[in-house]
Amino acid sequence: MGSITPYDTANGRRYRVRYRKPDHTQTDKRGFTTKREAERFLASVTIAKATGDYIDPSLSRVTVGALAATWLASKRPPVLKPSSYLPLKTAWHVHVEPRWGQRELRSILPSEVQAWVTEMATTRSPSVVIRALGVLAGVLDMAIDDRRISRNPARGLRNLPRRSGRKRRVYLTHKQLLILARVSAHPTLVMVLGYCGLRWGEATALRVRHVNRVRRRFNVEENAVLVRWQIHVGTPKTHERRSVPYMAALTPLVDAVCEDKEPDDLLFGNGKTHMKRENDDKSWFAVAVRRAQKIDPTIPRLTPHDLRHTAASLAISAGANVKAVQKMLGHASAAMTLDTYSDLFEDDLDAVAAQMETAAATGPHSVIDVSALLDAEHRFGRF
Repeated sequence: MGSITPYDTANGRRYRVRYRKPDHTQTDKRGFTTKREAERFLASVTIAKATGDYIDPSLSRVTVGALAATWLASKRPPVLKPSSYLPLKTAWHVHVEPRWGQRELRSILPSEVQAWVTEMATTRSPSVVIRALGVLAGVLDMAIDDRRISRNPARGLRNLPRRSGRKRRVYLTHKQLLILARVSAHPTLVMVLGYCGLRWGEATALRVRHVNRVRRRFNVEENAVLVRWQIHVGTPKTHERRSVPYMAALTPLVDAVCEDKEPDDLLFGNGKTHMKRENDDKSWFAVAVRRAQKIDPTIPRLTPHDLRHTAASLAISAGANVKAVQKMLGHASAAMTLDTYSDLFEDDLDAVAAQMETAAATGPHSVIDVSALLDAEHRFGRF
């Protein structure tokens, strides 16, 4: 079971607890000021061993940095996509390692982690802070799985920086989208983004063989993402392939960009290299926006990704249900679509009320006698 022995120090009598670990090696813990305190500790160890919850104190002496390499290795592609892995690696080297890399697991207190988060929040954005905290918490979660520590001091913090509200989304009308396409260097790409809702990386990764011209469908199987000036081609964001229809009006444009290309050639651009999304004011898209604004000053500033929002808006306005919009956009769930575009569906509430009123007026009880209802309210409402 274990034993408790007293010993004397300059500060008075203390107690040492000797016990065997589950691997039958002996260890001890000393410094208890009372025998009762030592007995409670020995009892807790005995129960932990019996229930399989014992944590070996020696395993918690490892540093955070010693475990981080293993944790990061477990996140490397193909587990995570390069665009998701690189921010974690950067957060570790820039924010987490300098502060926690040399700290032993057992020495970290929740109050210290909270102070670190609060300090970072004064100079860094909420997204950067929360990502750095997530890296530290992830490493410590692995330590819990390895039974090095019993709780994670980086979880359950009460004061975290809040991300700013959603950016105001930009939606173009059919007319505005057509104007933008007409003055663009890549009109077919603009129309596909604005009517099909593909992500930039999904559209620029399309190959000729991904186009079903009989059914007018784009088979979205790849995603080309720019990570540190290098294109990485992988699966779509949700790892799910999907088929997205395009309008018959786009058929001549799609046929034209397929012309004289091999099945494995890229649909947009020169067919060989993926188009990169440029964000500066001299990019072809920014130039097209300025040209379009001269024709129609109501056209707002926008990015290629805003055309994805435009596609969602036009689909919802045309009466598409949330499941159809979800499948078109490649969202993981209809709940995500509703959450992302709740403002657009709210615009339909008036139409819902109008349709219900029409149904009530044309149904078997087509006349709603408001006077009779008000009379009943006055007579029976008090009950």
